[in-house]
Amino acid sequence: MLGWVRKRFCADLAIDLGTTSTQIGLPGAGIRIDEPSVVAVPRGTHKVVGRGAAVGKLAYQMLGRTPEGITAVRPLKHGVISDFELCETMLRYFIRKACGQSMGLRPRVIIAVPGCITPVERRAVFNSAERAGAGRVWLIDESKAAGIGVGLPVSEPLANMICDIGGGTTEVAVLSLADIVASQSIRTAGETMDEAIVKYLRRRYSLRIGEQTAEQLKIAIGSAAPLDHELTHEVSGLDTASGIPRKALVTSEEVREALYEPLEEIVDCIRRTIEKCQPELIADLADTGLILAGGGSLLRGIDRYLSQHLGIPVRVADSPRTAVTRGAMICLDHLDRWKSGLDDGMRQI
Repeated sequence: MLGWVRKRFCADLAIDLGTTSTQIGLPGAGIRIDEPSVVAVPRGTHKVVGRGAAVGKLAYQMLGRTPEGITAVRPLKHGVISDFELCETMLRYFIRKACGQSMGLRPRVIIAVPGCITPVERRAVFNSAERAGAGRVWLIDESKAAGIGVGLPVSEPLANMICDIGGGTTEVAVLSLADIVASQSIRTAGETMDEAIVKYLRRRYSLRIGEQTAEQLKIAIGSAAPLDHELTHEVSGLDTASGIPRKALVTSEEVREALYEPLEEIVDCIRRTIEKCQPELIADLADTGLILAGGGSLLRGIDRYLSQHLGIPVRVADSPRTAVTRGAMICLDHLDRWKSGLDDGMRQI
């Protein structure tokens, strides 16, 4: 009876707690929440109440534009909680929005986390989720969730390689027999690319722009490999010499040059992961190749770029941004099968 009540009034939640965006999915109902990981609150408080307070999309629009009495921040940096109270505030808001009426029951939750976070940082995720209203909490590595979410045959005795390029971290893993055989996690991802564009424009054009503008520029004309028809985009910023606003016309070749170092770090991360594999698994990868997930995999030509540098087939998964959340939802749907591979706070994955 209790199981039926829980299923009817307090759905289980799959959460991808990302640096740039948070997604919450409900098994059987799909993804209910997909909003920026941003909170705006009155300065000096951590409550989403009062004038100017907001979470998600509205708060994202406030970044860099708030008056003195309001602060808009990202509670996570490079996949790690940097402001515990604001992270709890954000999670509590999103969980209530996703669950709706719960009859006082606390939802069971699976949260996807980067492989590079420390045990202390993992404990911080558990604590934040519990204080935000979650009941039983499990953690799963993002790379494993992404592999499940994109439909890789991870339970087979065959090497399957996934690279999840998120906002704060890039997760690379080789999966076989339903577990991670080799993995690497680096804090170079979408945010790092944005920062690289900011630095490049300041150096090349003496133009100061914000990271939101850099992200928009990356989406508009960014690429990892040469395009058949190169693109241009006009950006506005502050002239660092004169101190007045001005515009500049930026080309896709220039953005590609700015992204060179972050992309090389991702290539090195994938190579290190492959080097940790046994020869039999490496032989499998020559055929199965690499699957890309995460928002960073939407960068134009990144599959071609990685294939040229690694010498293996590379393809972008369908709906790569939601791969991690979909994988976590599958784990919730088949909890008995996957529970042994989850971190329940008492032991590590």
